[in-house]
Order: sequence, then C-alpha cells, then structure tokens
Amino acid sequence: MVHRFDAIVVGGGGAGLYAALELSPHVNTAVISKLYPMRSHTGAALGGIGAALGNLGEDHWEWHMFDTVKGGDYLVDQNAAEIMCQEAVETVYQLEHMGLPFDRTPEGKIAQRPFGGHTRHYGKEPVRRSCYAADRTGHMILQTLYQQCIRNSVTFYDEYQVVDLLFSEGVCCGVVAICLETGEFHIFHAKAVLMATGGFGKMFKITSNAFTLTGEGVALCLNHGIPLEDMEFYQFHPTGIYKMGILITEAARGEGGILRNKDGERFMERYAPTLLDLAPRDMVSRFIHMEVREGRGIDGKDYVHLDLTHLPKDAVESKLAETCDLARTYLGVDPVTQPIPIQPTAHYAMGGIPTDVDGRVVRDEANTPVPGFYAAGECACVSVHGANRLGTNSLVDILVFGRRSGRHATGYIREADWPPLPEGPDASARQQFEAILSSTGGESVGAIRKELQEEMMDKVSVFRTGAGLEAMSRKIRELRDRYRKVQVRDKSKSYNTEMLEAWELGSLLDLAEVTTLAALERRESRGGHFREDFPERDDANFLKHSLVYRTEKGLELSHKPVTITRFQPQERKY
Repeated sequence: MVHRFDAIVVGGGGAGLYAALELSPHVNTAVISKLYPMRSHTGAALGGIGAALGNLGEDHWEWHMFDTVKGGDYLVDQNAAEIMCQEAVETVYQLEHMGLPFDRTPEGKIAQRPFGGHTRHYGKEPVRRSCYAADRTGHMILQTLYQQCIRNSVTFYDEYQVVDLLFSEGVCCGVVAICLETGEFHIFHAKAVLMATGGFGKMFKITSNAFTLTGEGVALCLNHGIPLEDMEFYQFHPTGIYKMGILITEAARGEGGILRNKDGERFMERYAPTLLDLAPRDMVSRFIHMEVREGRGIDGKDYVHLDLTHLPKDAVESKLAETCDLARTYLGVDPVTQPIPIQPTAHYAMGGIPTDVDGRVVRDEANTPVPGFYAAGECACVSVHGANRLGTNSLVDILVFGRRSGRHATGYIREADWPPLPEGPDASARQQFEAILSSTGGESVGAIRKELQEEMMDKVSVFRTGAGLEAMSRKIRELRDRYRKVQVRDKSKSYNTEMLEAWELGSLLDLAEVTTLAALERRESRGGHFREDFPERDDANFLKHSLVYRTEKGLELSHKPVTITRFQPQERKY
C-alpha cells in the first residue's frame, strides 16, 4: 500500500509533534509513530524546560549559552547553542499561549527553579531557569502539542514501525513501515522526511529509557551511508531508582534534595563546593561511583541516598508528586520521611544523526545536506549538548530544533518537485523480515540483548578503559555472529512483538558497535566520556567531533571541527 504526503514525520514525541505543528498549516503532513504519541518518551522529562525568562532573579540567554557550552565541556557547536538559548524564551511563551499549564509565581508569572549546571554571571552562583509543570513537564508538553496537531488536521499513523528509508538519486523520498496490527508493509512517499525517533538507552542494563528506545531511526541512517556524530558521549543521569534505572528528576535536587553516602555525609561538598548537588550530571554520576568504589555506598552496596526528608511535606507532595509516586510504587519508600536509594542510569544520547541548525541531515565533514531529509530531538546531533547535556536542555533542544526543522522543511517542500520512488521500494525491508522469520538458528533475542546490555553497562558506562572497550568490541562481534542465528517462534502477522524485537536488536548492536569504536578512539576524558587510562581532557588532539561511517570495509572514523564563537575552552570547575 502506498501513501503520499508532502511531509512525513517519524516519531510522535516533542520534536516530532512540534515539527508537524509547524508543517501542518502549509503542507499535507503525517506523523508515523511506533506507539500512541502520548506514550512517547518526552513524557519522562519531568523537571522542566530551561529558558532565561528572569522571572525569579536576573537572567540572560548569554548566561544560559555559557552554561550550555561549559556544561558540554566545550564540544558544543556555539552557533547552535546561541540559537537554542535565544529561541528558548520564545518557545516557552509559545507553549504557554497554546495552553501548557506551567506552575506560577504568586504574581502569575511562569515559575522557575534551579537545575544542575545553570548559573548566573557566567558560573558565579545558581540561577532559577527551569520552567516547570510540577514534575510532569514533558507529559504536559506532549498533551499540548498533540492537541494542537489534532486541531491542525495532522494525520497520525499510530503503531506503525518504520523499517527503512527511501532515497532516489540522493534525495530522501519516503519511508517503509510495518503496520503492527496487520503485519502489512506500507510505503510512504514524501517530498521531505523528518526523523524524530528518540534515543537508544536500551543498549544498557540500567537505563531510564522506555523499552521502545532501541535506536532504529539512528541505525537506519548509519546503514544508508549517513555518519553518526559524537556517539561516544552518552549521559548517565545521577538519580535513577536503584536496580531499575527509572528516573528520579533532577528537580528533586533543584527543590533542595541532598545526596548522602552511608555516613549521612553530603559528599558533593567535597567535589563541587559551589553548585553542590546541582553540578552537571556527568560529574555527579562519576562522584556517586567514586563514593561506592571507596566503600561509602549504602550498606556496602552500589547506591547512595537522595534525601528529601528535610523539606516541607507539602512542597514535596505538590512539586514532586511524580517522584513520590515512583518511590512509593517501585521502592516502597516514602520520600517525605525516608531517603530514596539511587544510582546513575543511562539517560541521554548526546550524539546521533548529524544535522545543521535548520534540522537538515548532513552526510559528511563539510556538512553537506541530504536533500529532503531532516532530523530533530534526541536522535539528532546538532551539537548543542557537546560532551554532556545540562538538565532541562533536552526539552529546549527538541522543541527549538523540532520547530526550526518544521519551518525549514516547509520552505523546502514548497520549492521541491516530487522525487520518484526507487524501484521495489519495500523489497529490502521484506527481505530482512523474511530472513528473521525463516531462521532456524535457535538463538534467543532476549539472551543476546541481555548479554549486550550487561556488557555495555560494565565496559562502556560511567568509567571506561581501553582494555574494556577492546573487550567490548570483541563481544559485539561475537553477539553479532549469534544474532545471525536468532530464531523467532511467533510466525503470526498481527502484533508480532517477538519479530519486531529481533529486528530492533540489530539496531542496538549497530549503535553499541559505533559507540564503542568512538569511545576507544577518543583517548581523553571529556563530559560523559571518562577514560580512566586517559583521565585528562586533551584539547590539542580531541577538541573535535567524531563521525563514524558504515562502509563496505566496516566502520570508519573521521572528524570535523567544533564551532567556537564566544567562549574559548577553559577549565571546568564548579
């Protein structure tokens, strides 16, 4: 079956919905999502969206930009950071006018609270910059944008899994998707395609990411000759629920929560005396690991406590309602009276599909755009996060660049002719799934995935070494050999989740391989990438972005320069 739309948006989270909202008044737009958009992972963004409104103290977008660049350990492209921090203010007010129910000050302004790494006067003291709706900000953003998309008559294809990209003479001309309900292949022909498929945290054992975040949108680009940028940088959020990784929002520390070790010590006083518990996430995650390594974990185990018990009960219950629900449901702990057991959890990909500031996917070191192809959100790397993303900047990124992508794609579509579809557009996808269904190799998807996740958590997480990364490369080759023998027992067409999980596992293996290679080749420590065998940042040799290509010979690594405009690299102290 063939469908024809001017614009196809793949992914129904914040980036995809904002892009669709910008496209829909002007061109015929469809959103394809593997799940109902309200279940998209943007809903897991709890604490807020950063914008220099200055409602609770002086603030300026230049300070926000400085924090973004410094927090990203100077691997941030500063032209992109400048755009993001300037447009964040307008974006928040636009969301407010759409009806997003932000918390309010007594004067009726949008309320703001502190978040990790956000400062005033270029790092001198914390600032209140995070605009929030209790601790359900991401969910409120989804609701607001989805309602507006329905109002603008966007067509939604929910529970359709995109399994291939279509190109004609170098121009992106559509996608192939499977309808989960029927198992049938659908071809979507378009003038422009925008990828907004989110992250890929499910390659790690402990992650805040939902089961759907398996990175197939990013892997599809890799396997169509598009490089992936800065994949070695994966952020571990300091406060995941012990053993499960479910996110406890940074807003809990923004409201005054304190990290404590087994002795009840506020250990961040030793590591980051200015910002304390609100230092950047990569640093706090490392410090938690160091406390555990040195024997100061709770009861000798690999976690510490997040303590809210000194805060007023009403404030905890109202401003951190989701946090209370999660702690009570999954741990049997009441945060009002008991500290919460937490440990770092794989949370956010700083790297991904390389784009320019208008969301155009680029295919090489010279930033040459791929006609008709866009990406925004966590799957994309416009490089506003560099080596480490600041809290609240995920929502800023997906909304600012989701909107910019939609606007640029609108102009492109108005000027572009319809590209032809390639011959047999769904042949490759059909062949892949027929191979999965016909395999009798006897290997289990679950067993391979579990081993991948455990090994990645052990060797490619908060601390890394060259020996560990080389061992991980060998392990991935072994797992890939086993993957070729994966056997799917469910042969049905309708909602065959076993078949889809087998296909998704291929994407996780691809992205784990790219991440490991890029981490092995970056022989320094920067942001979320910490090499114990190279513990210092090395600007002379590694102040550059990595690009990993899939070629006929295998993976190949290249580089491109970081764009530096206002802020020269300096030592990163908090």
